[in-house]
Order: sequence, then C-alpha cells, then structure tokens
Amino acid sequence: MNSRSSSISFPTPRLQQHPSFSARLSAISVEEGEAQAAPGASEHQIDEEIEEIKRYEDFTTIDWVQDAAREQLRRKLRRKETAGFFERGGHAGWRYRLWESYEAAQGWIVVTLIGAAIGVNAAFLNIITEWLSDVKLGYCETAFYLNESFCCWGEDNGCDDWHRWSSLPPLNYFLYIMFATIFALTSASLVRSFAPYAAGSGISEIKCIIAGFVMKGFLGFWTLVIKSVALPLAIASGLSVGKEGPSVHYAVCTGNVISRLFEKYKRNASKTREILSACAAAGVAVAFGSPIGGVLFSLEEMSSYFPLKTVWRSYFCALVATAVLAAMNPFRTGQLVMFQVHYDRSWHFFEVVFYIIIGIFGGLYGAFVIKWNLRAQAFRKKYLTKYAILEATLLATGTAIICYPNMFLRIDMTESMEILFLECEGSEDYNGLCDRENRWKMIISLTLATIIRVFLVIISYGCKVPAGIFVPSMAIGASFGRTVGILVQALHEAYPNSVFFAACQPDVPCITPGTYAFLGAGAALSGIMHITVSVVVIMFELTGALTYILPTMIVVGVTKAVGELFGKGGIADRMIWFNGFPFLDNKEDHTFGVPVSQVMTSDVVALPTAGLSMKNLEQLLREDKYQGFPIVEDRTSKILVGYIGRTELRYAIDRVKKDRSISPTAVCYFTPSTTHGASAPITPATPATTFDGMASSSVDFSRFIDPTPVTAHPRLPLETVMELFRKIGPRVILIEYHGKLTGLVTVKDCLKYQFKVEASENPRDDRQIIESQERLWGVLKKSAIWVSDQVNHVSRGRIRINGSHEDLVTSPLRGAGPTSYMMDGTEDVDDGVELEDR
Repeated sequence: MNSRSSSISFPTPRLQQHPSFSARLSAISVEEGEAQAAPGASEHQIDEEIEEIKRYEDFTTIDWVQDAAREQLRRKLRRKETAGFFERGGHAGWRYRLWESYEAAQGWIVVTLIGAAIGVNAAFLNIITEWLSDVKLGYCETAFYLNESFCCWGEDNGCDDWHRWSSLPPLNYFLYIMFATIFALTSASLVRSFAPYAAGSGISEIKCIIAGFVMKGFLGFWTLVIKSVALPLAIASGLSVGKEGPSVHYAVCTGNVISRLFEKYKRNASKTREILSACAAAGVAVAFGSPIGGVLFSLEEMSSYFPLKTVWRSYFCALVATAVLAAMNPFRTGQLVMFQVHYDRSWHFFEVVFYIIIGIFGGLYGAFVIKWNLRAQAFRKKYLTKYAILEATLLATGTAIICYPNMFLRIDMTESMEILFLECEGSEDYNGLCDRENRWKMIISLTLATIIRVFLVIISYGCKVPAGIFVPSMAIGASFGRTVGILVQALHEAYPNSVFFAACQPDVPCITPGTYAFLGAGAALSGIMHITVSVVVIMFELTGALTYILPTMIVVGVTKAVGELFGKGGIADRMIWFNGFPFLDNKEDHTFGVPVSQVMTSDVVALPTAGLSMKNLEQLLREDKYQGFPIVEDRTSKILVGYIGRTELRYAIDRVKKDRSISPTAVCYFTPSTTHGASAPITPATPATTFDGMASSSVDFSRFIDPTPVTAHPRLPLETVMELFRKIGPRVILIEYHGKLTGLVTVKDCLKYQFKVEASENPRDDRQIIESQERLWGVLKKSAIWVSDQVNHVSRGRIRINGSHEDLVTSPLRGAGPTSYMMDGTEDVDDGVELEDR
C-alpha cells in the first residue's frame, strides 16, 4: 500500500487558486478581466446542457472519478436549493425531512418499479413461449390460445381437446418445419429491421456496460421491445438457443429505461451501473426462479464493482421480480419455472464416482463448445454478415428437420428438462422413458440428442436472433446425465448383490436417474459459463433438494477444475475477448514485469495554458482522434496543469460562439486570468470586446479543465496501473515524472500489450483454419448457386431467388480476430467496434 501511495499522485499545480470542480461547471468567461459569474443557476444550467449533448460518446469508457465528483456537486446544489426548507434557528423543517426521505428512498423506489416490470414481462414471455412452442405440434379445440398443458389441464398423456394438425405424420412433419421457419424468419427480420442490438445473449456486452463501457442503444427502449417480442419467436422456432441469457438483457434494458425517468440516475452514469447490476440479478432470478442465485450470479459473473449497497438492492430487486412472477403464476402450478422438481430420496457415497464423470463431462463440454463456437462466430462475422436473416431461417429449418424424429429434441428444451429431471416412481412416464424394455432405446435416443444438440448449439449461438446458451447447455447436460443414470440403474439391476452397491436398501429404489440429469444440467451450465457458487444455489433453488447440495458442489468443483485446464473464462468472457471490447477482467492475474512506461503513449497531444488560437482548437477537434487533452504550462517545460475532455471543450467553444462573436485568432487560455495577466494585460476598464460586432480577442476555458487528473509514475508496474483502472475507474491515467507530462495510458493500451504478450507466449498458426473456412464458404456458395438454379429451372424462370451469383462471390468482410477491433490510438473514439454486425 505504501509503495502504491508513493508512486501514484494527484498533481499539485504550480499555478495558484485552481478552480474547483463546481467552479469549472459554473459559467464560462469569454474575455479577460470579466467578473466571475455567480455560481448556482448558471452552473446548474451548464451541467444540464452538457448532459443534453450526451457527455459520454458511443464506444467510450465512463470516467468514474469524474462521475463521483459530479454526484458530489449534484448533492451540493440540491442542498442549496432546499436551504429555504429550514425553519428559524437552522432546524430542519418537515419539508426538508420529506425531501431528504425521498432522496434516500429513490434508489429503492426505482428497483421496486424495475423488479415489478421485469416480473410482469417474464410472466408474459413464459406464457407466449409455451403457446408458440406447442402450436408447431397441434392446437386446442376448445380455445386456440391455450397450449397443450392448459388445454389438457389435470390429464396425463394428452386429451381429446388437443389435436395434432393432421392424422398424417408426414403432413405434421411439414407443418412443424414450416412453423419453425416462419418463427425464425419473423424474429430475425424484427431484429435486423428495428433493433440489431437485440440479437444474441447480451451478457458479454452488459458486463462491459456495467464496467463502464458506453454502448448507446444497447439498453434502449426499442431494444427492450424487440427483444421481448422476438425472443419467444426464436425459442419457439426450435433453434438450440435459450431465453435465460436474453432475460438478463431485457431485464437490464428495463432497468435502464425506468431509471432514466429519475433525475438522480439520468444525470449520473456510474450510479446507473449500480441499478443495472441489480437488474442483472433480477433477470436470472425470473429465468430460473432463483432470487439468491440471481444475486450471486450478478456478483460472480456480471459486476466488477459490487458494494454492500448494491448487494441489498440486487436482492430486493430479485425478490420483487420473483414475487410478481409468482403472483402472476404463468404455469398455474405455483412454480416459477417449468422444470422445478423436488427430490425426497437421498444419495449414496458410491455414486460420487459417477458424479465425477458427470463433472468431467461438464468441463469438457464447456471447453469444446467455447472453442468451436468462437470459430463459428469468426466464420459468421467474416462471411455471413450480409445474410443474417437467411442464416437464421435456414438454421431453424435445418434444426426442425433434424430434431423432429427424436422425441427429446422435438419438444421445447425446458419441457424436455422437466421430463428428464423427474423420478420414475409416482410421476408421468414420457414415451416409455422409465420402462425397462425401452432402456437401450432410450440410451441411444438420449445419446443422439446430446451429440446433435452440442453441434446445433455450436452453430446456432450467435446467430442474429435473441439467443442464450444457458438452457441449451442445461438440456445437453440433462440428456447426458440421464443417460449415465439409466446405465448406473441397469448396472445395479444386473449386479444387485455387488459390494459396490452394498449401501442400497433391498425394497427401496437405489438409483434415481432424474438426479443424474439434474446434476448433468448443473455441470454443463458451470462448464459453459465458468461459474460455481451461483450454479449450486440456482440448482438448489430449482429443486429444493437440500440433500443434493453436496453432490452438486462436487460436480461443479470437478467441472471447474477440468474447464480451467483448457483456458480461463467462460463463453461470455471469451466473447468479450473475441469482439475486442475494452474490458479488464478481474478474474485474471497477470505478471508482466514491466513498468507502465513501456506501455504508455509518449506522443501525446497536449494543450499549452496559453498561446493557442480558437482556429487551432477547432482544427484539433475536427480531426476526431482524441477524447481529451492534457494541459501543460508550455510545450517546452511540459509541466502538467490538468486535463480537459473533448466533450467539455466542444461544449465550451459552442457556448462561446452562441453567446457572442469570437475571432478565429482569439487566444485561448486554460488558466484563470490572474495568472497570465502579465503576458496578456487586459483590464476591466478597457474590455477587449464589444457586443455590436467587434469579436472577442481571448477566451478563458479554465473552468472546464480537471486540475486533478489521476497520474502515475513511469516506473509504476503495469499490473498496478491495471488495478487502478479496475478499482478507481478513470478514463485515462496521465504519466508524469517530477511534475512533467511524459505520456498517458488507457485501458486499450493495457489490453493491446496483454494481447501482444499472450500472442508471443502462445503463437498460433491460423492458416489451416482460414483455409478450412475458405473451403467451407466455397461449398456453401456452390450449394446456394445450385439451389438457385434448380428453383429457377423448375419454375421456368418465374421464381428467382434474390441476389445473383456475383453477390456470393464478393469478398467477405475482413477481420475476425480479437485485436482487429483495437484501434491504434489511445484516446480515440472506438468506431472500429462493429456491434451492428454481431
């Protein structure tokens, strides 16, 4: 701690009487010698106007330090505004107490409204998804809007009111494929036309947003609407995607939309991130019916900063959301999710051997899917960007064709998990799942379902529809676990008197295959996301089986150990790396052994405190390269004075021009007038400007600079600088030596160095991958051209598939690597991050 304190400093300016932060925002002085404008109304107006022009640009990082200062300023102004609420004698009056209570309770009011909205949205999405999924198979004769379970309420194995679309199996097969294709086409079209950010899971981007990265529109109202509408269509299309990941996205969108209605959160981006962390917890809570698991998921996976206050708000938001969902009771069973089960039978210690096997499968599954899904994403980004709707539609069609013959793939994944989790005794038997004579048939069917689903998840996750990977992974784990459970059950029945099974009681079923499916689901979820504690709690809250906490912990621990052998981070972390978002993962420990001087940018564009003209500043802003500029006394001495952000400088210039005419040669100062009076003597008695045409000859921007930017010594270790970015959260750290500016460093500089070190330590030869991608693209092109020609020939030219052969031969988009989105500058705008094409 002492070494850090000695290496990190906030520069003590050599100039006297630096303006405070509130003074910098109070008003702008446009000529030397002009009296200071009165703070209060003016500073509040400037604060409002800066927010109106969007303080944080798209694809930039929040400056947490500056936001904290702005929050203090807001509180100070509110105290001034409420000064009249005090009674005589200085005692607080009832109006002040009422206002203070509202101010303190505002955060709880916001999370209550958000939790209620998330619960209502989740209930409707559950109902709509179930109905759309069943419509592919048949209809209810009494009421078309009822799904099969509601139509046949209280009956097992169907009823007379629920009808297949036809008595001909081939026609039902065709209608199943047709509905799947229409649902996927509609979902992809909505996403492409109205809200491109609604595609995918959204967890990777939300992790970056909560960490401070700005993606305008990603949490907007239209994204919320389209995500909520397109998500049930995508799930019902049969694509191997889930709704649990996107539920986090629409929950956070809900929180962003509602919190912006309150002044406290509309004006402060860093405080809004605390609300978004609570929303992420509520999203997982309504997806799994697990409020505590949702809070732990937000802590373990989503949030890089999670103080105790955020823990309580996350807990409360998740509680409200699940309470509203329970009150709406979408399944009319009192359950929050479809696959909620209860186990009343205990486990035996000899089963730990098979639990370890399931855990190993979870780790191998996660590593395999992450590796090949990233390759599929690279292929998609490189070749299929222009064919997003066609790709999703064909994937749904192909999935329907492949899945319909298999009884476990044909139905909805949550419904299949409910079936696989159930005990055989005292519950409905699905298509002979529990019959001994069908045992090997079920093993083959479940094994095929596991293999096919793994392949479909790899190619489906990442297509341009709302798509999560939680439930598909759990369905894969459940089918594998049930397979293991059936095999163990068969082994016990074959050798009942073996010493290995000595703990089994003679008249009680010894092996419960449903528990193996349950543990397999937890293992696959842990393997794909690399989360541990939250998985254990989620699975416990799903089943209420206290006796199975220890087996779940064993399985998840083995999964974690196996997964770590193949690389750090789950699919969400790897997608952040793949897309090149500026995110410092606090799960990774690095030992670079280099000072920050080897990583910093030495060629810095700094502004002198005096000497630049208005024309020079405007030319610098037109270049659109930098988000801010260090202020130095002069370019020779490079004594650091402060820092000014690009947005503040742009705003100040626009405000000056709006108030009065400014000469392009007007001298710009970044220090108070008393300090440069000797070099530019201008007295109040002889003002340099008139209001009837004569232009101002000087402009004072001193109130807009930050006189205390975060600085560090050039010899400070890079690891410590990265920790500063994580803990303090500045947008930029200036490097100074004996008061002189020597460079600056940003998060992107640290990440680029990290990528370079990792590439040198683990060199990769991607030529074979690129060649295989080219061959695959060639096969797809030839197939598309052949299909187009056949359709054209059969229809005698009346039907022509859109596009030409030349469109398919056009060169693909370049760049699929993680570093291709890292720009070369330091304070550049991240316009290279191609989020529109994700």
